[in-house]
Amino acid sequence: MTSSMSQSTTIRRLPIDKDEELLKRVDHWWRAANYLAVGQIYLTDNPLLEKPLTLDHIKPRLLGHWGTVPGLNLIYAHLNAQIQRRDLDVIYLAGPGHGGPALLANLWLENSYSEHFEHVPRDAEGMRRLFRQFSTPGGVPSHVSVPTPGSIHEGGELGYVLTHAFGAVFDNPGLIAAAVVGDGEAETGPLEGSWKGVNYLNPTRDGAVLPILHLNGYKIGSATVLARKSDDELDHYFRGHGYAPIFVEGNEPDSVHRDFAAALSKGLDQIHEIQQRARHEGIDRRPVWPMIVLRTPKGWTGPVSVGELPVEGTFRAHQVPMSGLKEHPERLQQLQRWMHSYRPEELFDPQGRPRKIITALCPAGERRMGSNPHANGGRLRQALAYRPLANYAVELAEAQRGRELHGSTERLGRFMRDIYIDNPHNFRLFCPDEIKSNRLDAVLEATDRCFMGPFDDNDEKLSMGGRMLEVLSEHNCNGWLEGYVLTGRHGLFASYEAFTSIIDSMAIQHAKWLERARDVPWRASVPSMNYLLTSTCWRNDHNGFSHQGPGFIDTLLSKQPQVVRIYLPPDANTLLATARHCFDSVDHLNAIVIDKHPQLQYLTMDEAAEHCRQGLGIWEWAGNDGEDDPDIVMACAGDIATQETLAAVDILRTYLPELAVRVVNVVDLMTLRLDHPHGIDQDRFVELFTADRPVVFAFHGFRGVVHQLIHNRPETERFHVRGYQEEGTTTTPFDMTVLNQMSRMHLALDALRYLPEQWEGAAGLVGDLQALLQKHHSYIREHFDDIPGITQWVWSGGNVQLPVDKDI
Repeated sequence: MTSSMSQSTTIRRLPIDKDEELLKRVDHWWRAANYLAVGQIYLTDNPLLEKPLTLDHIKPRLLGHWGTVPGLNLIYAHLNAQIQRRDLDVIYLAGPGHGGPALLANLWLENSYSEHFEHVPRDAEGMRRLFRQFSTPGGVPSHVSVPTPGSIHEGGELGYVLTHAFGAVFDNPGLIAAAVVGDGEAETGPLEGSWKGVNYLNPTRDGAVLPILHLNGYKIGSATVLARKSDDELDHYFRGHGYAPIFVEGNEPDSVHRDFAAALSKGLDQIHEIQQRARHEGIDRRPVWPMIVLRTPKGWTGPVSVGELPVEGTFRAHQVPMSGLKEHPERLQQLQRWMHSYRPEELFDPQGRPRKIITALCPAGERRMGSNPHANGGRLRQALAYRPLANYAVELAEAQRGRELHGSTERLGRFMRDIYIDNPHNFRLFCPDEIKSNRLDAVLEATDRCFMGPFDDNDEKLSMGGRMLEVLSEHNCNGWLEGYVLTGRHGLFASYEAFTSIIDSMAIQHAKWLERARDVPWRASVPSMNYLLTSTCWRNDHNGFSHQGPGFIDTLLSKQPQVVRIYLPPDANTLLATARHCFDSVDHLNAIVIDKHPQLQYLTMDEAAEHCRQGLGIWEWAGNDGEDDPDIVMACAGDIATQETLAAVDILRTYLPELAVRVVNVVDLMTLRLDHPHGIDQDRFVELFTADRPVVFAFHGFRGVVHQLIHNRPETERFHVRGYQEEGTTTTPFDMTVLNQMSRMHLALDALRYLPEQWEGAAGLVGDLQALLQKHHSYIREHFDDIPGITQWVWSGGNVQLPVDKDI
């Protein structure tokens, strides 16, 4: 490998006479981990190679990824040495895809794996089982996964290792997150944006992230961008991001061990110096943090070539570097020579246990990276302290239901302000530059936005000491919160609804993590991922079509019901009750959807708490059906859906007072789903929606969601759903409901349409509603605003006047 290292960043070697024995232990550990990784990819038996390999010892399906493994093992071994020397608190995040064989090998060597999985002991039989289970049915996957001790990061879908690492160390002053970034992973958009994390890392109260960019030159089949850059180019690039790169390059184990040991020691010294200076002298500028750039061949120490094709140092080493053993018997002997090249007799005793030269490198107890409690964050979880919700509630008299406007998210901001005050190390709000836009800025009364400078005189509520994290990257916000909750803390990610879909895949991956964690008994429950989706599709009228999209709900619905919760509070008090519940919950993805604009308020705080506890219910004050079955059920889920439903009911009760109308409001969407833990039983469903009466259902999102949720409910063909149907533009707020046919006029017309006997007798009302739709169309194009009789509507209980014939 040709070196391109610039003279200014060349590292010094450690004195050999001082560290030769330590480096010898590191090399033994590294070779043992490499051996175990190869065994996992290939072998079902004969783990110690006590007899010549035969095809009976080889897995029928060879699955796994070798190319990144030697580098991951090298880093793990050297981190062990430094943890021992310095008594460090370190977690290891493996970003390169499918690095599972490496992490499992190291965990088995340090005995963390066997402590969690007693059926895989640290001996020859345990080694055999370790090999057999890898990438086989009923075994373990090829990437770092939930059952992997010490992990908070899967490394399956690429791009998130740095965001998880930064999230883990926020408010964790003693923790170091060693984050290995693969050079293929470094090309992803999320990873490219996540280098900015140092701009929000405060060494006085946070831990440290040590990025280790592992450049081995290739992805699956092509060269990687960063690996083809010179060290001078990389040095300039990363210094621009706020890092001081330390470069290590080579393919000779002895020299790489010495150089990497020196690089790691230098990086940890710099971290220690930054933190000690900040914590004793204060800080007035963003530190320049260390990182390591490690260049080693892809598939290092593996087959140099297979047949006539080069393998080591090429893309061919990415997955299984040598396959087709049945068709090419000579490769069986090549595999045996490869495994013998690690000299297993020096690494394991006759019983298959690691020799003392290896175990001597292993940190003790919870200092082992596989046993670090931060990587099983539920063990460290502490409940949040709260003040009474009544402190933030809207006080509502009976006569004022649906008649007063208040900002619901503004009340939530006050609630979170005091959570910040009362939980100064255990709660964070993450937001992509939208805290004021989303009316959550009361939080800024308790803490500034965090930023590590430099600063300008025009900055507002921006300081190094701030603990509110606002960065214009949904990926960073979501990844930081994931790292934060997986290490046992609490938080909320607030975003414009349409742009939450940017992190659809991240949410899916986290849901998969939680789904799998349910089957891992030693994983302690972690605080939930909480999403606030605001600036919703119904009120992004000024931003236009690009900002109108409720699809994140659909994304969450695809996940297992045990981990997904979706809440649609219609007013401030239900929002407060919902948020409190979500902050207390564990092991869920909670999505709360509510708009930021002032809204009509419907329930007292006590009523809201009970309504949220039930998840849905009949609003008797809004209907007129008494104790009898109604003629029509008007159901709603979502703030604008609720407003339009109540406005439609107001119209029906005014013009057709003999019509018996029931209003059912749904705040917990999953109560509709029969197989969900929150799902109501069939008797309760019939009690609310009747057994056979038509239901007009106004829904915040795409209409198909409701039909999906009520599958297997009685007589579902009687449900007629209105919702967002991908119609939008820059227009007036009310016009969004008209464009998507969920306006009060559409809902009232639906109610009559599905009651044929009423339709005929209500020709005048039908005509007025249709005329009002026409008038709306003309009025907004002439006046650029909605009809005042619509915008000024408040609940009248059956005494509303349609703005049709009178002067408007």
